Amino acid sequence: MGERYHISDGRIRLYTRQQQPVIDAIMRDGFCVSKEEYVRAKYGESTPVFLTGYLWYVREAQKIVERPEGAEFPYWSFTEPRNAEGSGGGELLKLDVPVSEAVFFDVRDWTKILNLSYIGESDSDEKAFSEELQSYGLSPSKVMLGSFYPELKGRIMESWQRLFRHHEAIKAGDNSGTDSVEAGLWTIKKEWIAG
Repeated sequence: MGERYHISDGRIRLYTRQQQPVIDAIMRDGFCVSKEEYVRAKYGESTPVFLTGYLWYVREAQKIVERPEGAEFPYWSFTEPRNAEGSGGGELLKLDVPVSEAVFFDVRDWTKILNLSYIGESDSDEKAFSEELQSYGLSPSKVMLGSFYPELKGRIMESWQRLFRHHEAIKAGDNSGTDSVEAGLWTIKKEWIAG
């Protein structure tokens, strides 16, 4: 049993903040799935930046937890209710989710992906890569959104695999690797909603 999150009987307590249409779908249908169009609508002009990370996540996370039919994008959930507070409006839901249905990672690594940045093996690795980009006069977003730096872009995208470096440990209840756990869920099921 982890100190920073609670796993019992193969389930983990997670928190997510969702808008009323999502909650209505859960109550009506027993579950809900997220669509790409919702992400496009949410991020507006910033959509190309966010879609770069989201599309990569979808492609890779479905290798860890099978993506059900109709689910295009994940819902984000957290082990601490305070972390769900910043996700903007809506109602806070407390969920008891089977660990087999969640993809676990460190929220700080996900933020690096959303910033189109390199995820290093260590702080010094990240610093060295950042200095390398600066020596070329480049930013991570210029590399990732352009088509002129395929080698650097490949290195950044390869580093994103580190997003999942804590998944198995968290799933097993070991919280020694990270203290800021986030989980991606392909669906939210009515049966998961806890008191």
